Amino acid sequence: MIIGGGPAGNTAATYAARLGAHVTLIERDVIGGAAHLWDCIPSKTMIATGGAMSFTKRIQGMGLEQQEAEVDIAALEGRIDDIQGRLQRNTIRLLESQGVRMLMGSARFVSAHHVEVTTSSGVEVLEVDAVLVATGSRPRIPEWCQPDGERILTTRECYPPKVFPTSITVIGSGVTGVEFVHMFSSFGSNVTLVVSRQQVLPSKDPEVAAVLEDDFLRRGVRLLKGARATSVERHGDEVVVSCDDGRVVRSSHAVLAIGSVPNTDELGLDTAGVQVDRGYVTINRHCQSNVAHIYAAGDVSGKMPLTSVASMQGRKVAEHVMGLQKVAHRHLDYDKAASAIFTEPEIADVGLAEAEAFAEGRKIRVTKVPFSANPKALINNDSRGFVKILSDPATGVVLGGSIVGRHAAELISVIALAVTANLKVSDIVESLLVHPALSEALAEAAE
Repeated sequence: MIIGGGPAGNTAATYAARLGAHVTLIERDVIGGAAHLWDCIPSKTMIATGGAMSFTKRIQGMGLEQQEAEVDIAALEGRIDDIQGRLQRNTIRLLESQGVRMLMGSARFVSAHHVEVTTSSGVEVLEVDAVLVATGSRPRIPEWCQPDGERILTTRECYPPKVFPTSITVIGSGVTGVEFVHMFSSFGSNVTLVVSRQQVLPSKDPEVAAVLEDDFLRRGVRLLKGARATSVERHGDEVVVSCDDGRVVRSSHAVLAIGSVPNTDELGLDTAGVQVDRGYVTINRHCQSNVAHIYAAGDVSGKMPLTSVASMQGRKVAEHVMGLQKVAHRHLDYDKAASAIFTEPEIADVGLAEAEAFAEGRKIRVTKVPFSANPKALINNDSRGFVKILSDPATGVVLGGSIVGRHAAELISVIALAVTANLKVSDIVESLLVHPALSEALAEAAE
């Protein structure tokens, strides 16, 4: 049984079914995953539209007359719904083709081997050999803020908002927060970002964060560094955000982007004897909980909250349940997972980070090439950012890398492959790449 039909759940379901398992999948919200179809896909769709608007403001530098684009909220909402619908239908068709039994409802453990499933047809108790908990997460809402869905928003209420804000305060400067800053500023909103630390993206390379901060400032984004929000209140058509250092921000809207919480509180995990830590299921390298036949994957596992990681976890769970770990089976290495932030410019990284290496006293070779030296970047009239590659100075093996710039999320795949396969910088240098192309900067950075 799989509880949750998001990327982890549906991947595990289809792969286990192909291996011969009888699979039942329980989903209470939407097949395809609420976090995926209600958060990730809509946000990236809006970011793409905002990016197109930003591009129209740069076309003068490409020999074209300046154009002004306007947002059609109804058309944008229709576009989001269409993409969500297509992805969901594709997922359902795939599950059906593999013979997966799908039940729309909620599930809770009544014992370690029995799960109670509540659907519109009634209540059914199913006996299971193995269970994957992949119930995802939801936006975290602190006690000092009560979203109303109109002016005070959670991330899930912004795709798109009922009215595009004239001004908005974004609370949270992590990945989600900076994506919202980029998105709303692209649509013409006056944006203030509350930054609790002294840089945006506090867990990222300071050099990477600096490029993004410079872009925000050029856009007119107001950065409140070293400020932690303590209250959010609505007064008519105005939202007032108060910070712990006494600063106050007034805007037409505010959005909370301060993380998420796992959806495990109603699953009866304690009845099954499953250990959790702050709501996250504690897992080993096989994604097993302390109860050997109960697994966890995706956001509830407490690992990297990425769709790519969740999907791979789902596949590894299916392999382990069906006994494939006894033959060729590669364990998932979270340290080699590539990630991206869809701001403008895009940010992507993989493997060892420069600051992490220095903190550990590890010897590394760091090479960097700016896109300002890349012909394709100049042709695109967008030379922001750089490629940075970290390697072992003794062996030349690629240890990690960061990319800031256009299409960084696509380009990082080359470095990710090198990190996963233990390739050397010489393997990248000696690859015959396309010219002119942004990827040429990868080979130059590997020199």
